[in-house]
Amino acid sequence: MSPSRADHHRLNYVELSVTDLADAEAFYRSAFGWEFNAYGPQYAGIVGADGEEVGGLLQVPERKPAGGPLVLLYSVDLDASVDAVRAVGGTVVNGPYDFPGGRRFHFTDPSGNELGVWSSA
Repeated sequence: MSPSRADHHRLNYVELSVTDLADAEAFYRSAFGWEFNAYGPQYAGIVGADGEEVGGLLQVPERKPAGGPLVLLYSVDLDASVDAVRAVGGTVVNGPYDFPGGRRFHFTDPSGNELGVWSSA
């Protein structure tokens, strides 16, 4: 699918640095059902529900310092998402908590990346 004028300056791809590519793929596959395109021993593309690639996992030699942009995922069942993250070794670092748009929580993956998950319910 080629980009359209509506795609101009829209977020297009998110890349996460991970210290172990196989562990990161297993974590995100188990916690959120993500699928991946394999591009070699140090990179995997993240495939969205529509079959389009929406991001990637890049293996790096060591963890990046905390901070930077926060990636947020949406969930139709926030409590189930919390349970799934914990079940596969993620650490909930904040929440779940209420905010004006609903509820959310933040977690770290096995490589130390912090992401958030929110729900309108």
